[in-house]
Amino acid sequence: MSQCAQKGEYRELYPEIEAYDSGFLKVSDIHTIYYDQSGNKEGKPVLFVHGGPGGGTSPKCRQFFDPKVYRIILFDQRGSGKSTPAAELKDNTTWHLVEDMEALRVHLRVDRWVVFGGSWGSTLSLAYAQTHPHRVKALVLRGIFNLRRKELEWFYEGKGANFMFPDHFEDYISFIPEVERGAVMDAYYRRLTSHDEGTRLEAARRWSTWEMATSHLYVNQDKLKKSGEEPVWALQFARIECHYFVNGGFFNNDSHILDNVDRIRHIPATIVQGRYDMVCPATTAWELHKKWPEADFHMIADAGHNSNEPGTQTRLLDATDKYRDL
Repeated sequence: MSQCAQKGEYRELYPEIEAYDSGFLKVSDIHTIYYDQSGNKEGKPVLFVHGGPGGGTSPKCRQFFDPKVYRIILFDQRGSGKSTPAAELKDNTTWHLVEDMEALRVHLRVDRWVVFGGSWGSTLSLAYAQTHPHRVKALVLRGIFNLRRKELEWFYEGKGANFMFPDHFEDYISFIPEVERGAVMDAYYRRLTSHDEGTRLEAARRWSTWEMATSHLYVNQDKLKKSGEEPVWALQFARIECHYFVNGGFFNNDSHILDNVDRIRHIPATIVQGRYDMVCPATTAWELHKKWPEADFHMIADAGHNSNEPGTQTRLLDATDKYRDL
């Protein structure tokens, strides 16, 4: 097990690049998903799987991959980013997203690809690989999240992360009347699906601000502004996250991901986890590591949840470089 890079060994992201191709793929009567491609048109395919659910992608996501080597594929999951309709919950489950990934693979004529996902993106990447293991050349996973009840309660129900961030948790929990605080996610879901636009937007701001406040080792003030300045993003992020969480990720049991690790143990993989991750606490990554000892495992000693913290970013870049020859 690697701890982290030493200071002075931290790596910078690859340079910014533009997409050479973008488009929309209709995946149901309701949903159309956005995708783009960048890097080497003839390169090794790699799929970036964003977090949330509901977070969407940005051009910066391309910078984890050597553009001379990789054909870099980004997509926005149902209801997220540029996908339409925005923040739509109907026909939006883990298994719809797994099959959207497979539909995108077929559409882009990819045989097998490296799959890279962090936070909820790690959950979805694992679910996809366990469903379609013969289509995955390697996995790069960060900030491991299995969407188990104890993980959700730790962060959203006042059973863990609030002890470390009581000031920011107060803004999150104060929106919910005390009588409803025995089931905070359910209370937020009622407001995020309210017929009143103002209620929906304020619930989205509070929910997403709580997550932004806790996603770095040190609170990132720019991230705190995002929820207020980008209301459409906040609504996508909060509504879709809460929808998945109150429904247990649409898994058939609470330990679905860990129960199915044997299906993918033959796939080369790297797991990168910040020790002080408040959003997706390190115990989940550790349990995955114990189930999957063949995967490279890196516990980053000076990192929280964010992929761009120096030690985490370095290990992710090392991982994508490692799999470039597959």
